[in-house]
Amino acid sequence: MILSRFICAGAFALVAHAALAADVNANARYVVTLGGINVANVDVDLTDSGGRYSLDLEAKVAGLGALVSSGTASVTASGQSSVPQLTSQQFDLETRANGEVFTVDVSYAGHDVSAFRVDPPLVDNYNRVPIERSHLSNVGDVLSAFVVKGGALDKALCRRKLAVFTGVERFNIVMAFAAEDQATSPRTGYQGPVILCNLDYQPISGHFTSSEMTSYLADSDRILIWYAPLGETGYFIPYRVLLTTSVGDLSMVLTAMTP
Repeated sequence: MILSRFICAGAFALVAHAALAADVNANARYVVTLGGINVANVDVDLTDSGGRYSLDLEAKVAGLGALVSSGTASVTASGQSSVPQLTSQQFDLETRANGEVFTVDVSYAGHDVSAFRVDPPLVDNYNRVPIERSHLSNVGDVLSAFVVKGGALDKALCRRKLAVFTGVERFNIVMAFAAEDQATSPRTGYQGPVILCNLDYQPISGHFTSSEMTSYLADSDRILIWYAPLGETGYFIPYRVLLTTSVGDLSMVLTAMTP
């Protein structure tokens, strides 16, 4: 019995190592709704050569009156595919809305920000919390923060503290395990076990003290994320993200994935 357990454990370790070492070229698609109305479609590509990863996100926002502006967003993030938390090295964002273009470029080295640029630059005023040099250490980008490599579909996925610098804002996300759940809807891109985590948003700097959204997120006790396995790749990705707002639930749900 003891020998068989060692053999099983060794086989599992070899399979897990093979899954993590193999090249990954995967895609995930999401739909974003506000109050039950579709407002955006999001397409994410993930590649991993075994030591390096790349994430490419394209979003088309349909808009919703005065609440959400129509436009597009492109995000790329890359770095070292360490376990379990990806190590950011580059983050680029471009948004286009109302005829205006906004770009952010952030470079990271050894978990620290080495350079960043925002165009057009934000104007600092008394309402904006200044970003200090100490805030740029031990951080990563916002896209890579929510993708997990290695481990298992269990509570450990939620036992993380995410330190994020977007080029504009510095904040923490403290995650906590909430429940084991099942994704059952045939209209989603995955059916099976998922792990539900609570998220606690903690603004640090770069935000405006007059921002109602920042205050709302900081005070919210209902920011939720469900994790699902990305096939046999050894990655875990968001299955659903849910935030309650004053105008209804803001939800992002996985509609399709190709591991």
